[in-house]
Amino acid sequence: MATKMSLEHAVDAFAAFMVLLSVLLTYFVHPGFVWLTVFVGANLFQQAFTGFCPAAIVLRKACGFRPAGEAAR
Repeated sequence: MATKMSLEHAVDAFAAFMVLLSVLLTYFVHPGFVWLTVFVGANLFQQAFTGFCPAAIVLRKACGFRPAGEAAR
């Protein structure tokens, strides 16, 4: 039986994807895409202190991901 990905892991995976995508876009398309990397990093930094993450809200409502405590039930 496969386990469902928790909201926390989905946010981590999404952030990692966005960082990698922004690095590729910076290298292959335009140097200005480095600001996307900065934006993702800033979001991760503020989320570590405040607990507020816009991506988590979207992933929970649109994709149905649940926090680890809820996913285990």
